[in-house]
Amino acid sequence: MLTPFQYLLSGIYLTRYILYSRHELLLFEALQEGLEEEMERDLRVCVMGEDVGHYGGSYKVTKGLAKKFGDLRVLDTPIAENSFTGMGIGAAMTGLRPVVEGMNMGFLLLAFNQISNNCGMLHYTSGGQFTIPIVIRGPGGVGRQLGAEHSQRLESYFQSIPGIQMVACSTPYNAKGLMKAAIRSENPVILFEHVLLYNLKERIPDEDYICNLEEAEMVRPGENVTILTYSRMRYHVMQAAKTLVNKGYDPEVIDIRSLKPFDLYTIGNSVKKTHRVLIVEECMRTGGIGASLIAAITENFNDYLDAPIMCLSSQDVPTPYAGTLEEVTVVQPAQIVTAVEQLCQ
Repeated sequence: MLTPFQYLLSGIYLTRYILYSRHELLLFEALQEGLEEEMERDLRVCVMGEDVGHYGGSYKVTKGLAKKFGDLRVLDTPIAENSFTGMGIGAAMTGLRPVVEGMNMGFLLLAFNQISNNCGMLHYTSGGQFTIPIVIRGPGGVGRQLGAEHSQRLESYFQSIPGIQMVACSTPYNAKGLMKAAIRSENPVILFEHVLLYNLKERIPDEDYICNLEEAEMVRPGENVTILTYSRMRYHVMQAAKTLVNKGYDPEVIDIRSLKPFDLYTIGNSVKKTHRVLIVEECMRTGGIGASLIAAITENFNDYLDAPIMCLSSQDVPTPYAGTLEEVTVVQPAQIVTAVEQLCQ
């Protein structure tokens, strides 16, 4: 029989196990785990795309799923993005929950007609008779010397499509949580993954969880300036933040995560506190996510700003293959430090 002290001790250990029971995963493994859990949970979830089956996907996000769930639920497709994206949308209309992988996000430009005219619009044009619970996901962003066609950021292309939600993962924790939430959503969701973040490692909870598809993440609270960012640029910003703190600044860093719609509640509260905004993105300057953020903040919180909003974006040029030139086209931590110093003068 346990003594009162032993009961108390066992309770403490149980609480610690529940709160701190975690396992370590790379980001691509977190995406795979989230996808696998949802396929086990819901028989309607299926995967389709080029090499997603027995090869396990170009970045191994679907590794092992074909063996576990079979070829009908993990479907290898021909190299025909417009066709298999349309097939996924049709499957969603009939009640399935497809996850469509673009081997590279740049290839999904070949499916733009299906994504814009069908995926985003069918719920509306059918008078609500159809829902399109589809997830479209894949690797994108500027990698390391992948060339212009394989270094595209399609957020700016897709953000203007009515009826589409867009999220961007940046850590193993939110990668898994956003994947699961996107699959469960009744809306079509595009999940952006960055090619250089797949091997990030983090301990994530053992218990089931999801992330809110419309909620930003407060990465670092601060007082002097609000820095809004997402995806890979989160790490450039945090690198710059270390330098800024050493120089006496106190930046607030927010990973917006939800690219459409924006979490204006979190963003607005930060703007009201700091009165200065810096946007850091890997997207193109013209018509990018940053431009939409500037418009939203100006319309809703202009009276709280003590300085014009600054936006650091990639150069409006095709990404060069040469490594040194490629680096110049993307925002670097030193540029972020300089921008904050200018804002806070």
